[in-house]
Amino acid sequence: MSELTAILSLSPFVIFLIFLALVFDFLNGMNDSANSIATVVSTRVLKPVQAVSLAAFFNFVAAFGVPLLVARTIGIGIIDPRISTPILVFCALLGAIVWTATATHWGLPISVSHALIGGLIGAGIAAAGIGVIQDGLWKVLVFMIISPFLGLVIGFFFMIAVLWIIRRKSQSKVDGWFRRLQLISASAFSFSHGTNDAQKTMGIIFYLLLGTGYFASLGVIPGHETVPIWVILSAHTAIACGTLFGGWGVIKTLGQKVAKLRPVHGFAAETSAAGTIICCSFAGIPVSTTHTITGSIIGVGSAKRASAVRWGVTRNIVWAWLLTIPISAVIGYVSYSIIFLFL
Repeated sequence: MSELTAILSLSPFVIFLIFLALVFDFLNGMNDSANSIATVVSTRVLKPVQAVSLAAFFNFVAAFGVPLLVARTIGIGIIDPRISTPILVFCALLGAIVWTATATHWGLPISVSHALIGGLIGAGIAAAGIGVIQDGLWKVLVFMIISPFLGLVIGFFFMIAVLWIIRRKSQSKVDGWFRRLQLISASAFSFSHGTNDAQKTMGIIFYLLLGTGYFASLGVIPGHETVPIWVILSAHTAIACGTLFGGWGVIKTLGQKVAKLRPVHGFAAETSAAGTIICCSFAGIPVSTTHTITGSIIGVGSAKRASAVRWGVTRNIVWAWLLTIPISAVIGYVSYSIIFLFL
């Protein structure tokens, strides 16, 4: 059977779930557009429309030439793929979408990837108990703590190094240099966003296809399944469109409320976060781009002085992070439990 025939043979409900996953990916791009462009907008290097266009382009470009290790972690490393069913995936996506849409409406830069993982955990436990959780979850939980800390530490010391290099230069000259350099750092961060976050949607679609017999119909040997090219391109297109649409409330929170930034600070924050995320992507670790860039912004702001960071706003962001997996998991669990009553 050809791949096109295999796609056409999917049930209408499965096709709807793939569409729903891409809606989630779109919301991911909307919320996380702030991660890519908040600093470049707040430092007035680019106008908002120019910034989101740049970010969307590099989100899409990230589809090419990057190993799909993060997608495999989501697809087979969080919840046992043997219990994959369309209903389970539906409830996981519902948990992720409801919390992501709510947080975006409130202007909270949450981890959209953690919302997806939380929804998957809740629905999986409701379906078959806590024993379905795989070892990949612990990798996610560890880096939930490590990634913002890495962003903060790298951002702090990178900023110190940059300030030492430019210590004898005039502010106007420095701003001129870093306004141009920030175009490169913003592009790098947008690329890193695509390498990690788009793969999370690929992972949930991959998990869905594993439970539908899609790969068996193509004659793929169990254990040798790979993410189809049409899934890769559709996921990157969806996240790029979401980024292009923009979540302006979240952009304002990250770009203006956490710390006041100049172009040199934006460059340092984006470069530090991009390097951290790309390394994690090549290691197959689904980290939060939100956590990482926020940690970098705090680190860069702290390099000036601790009072440069608005710690009250930061505290609200941290609470949103901590609540994301539990709230999404509860929604996923309750959704599956209610639907199961009628099956």
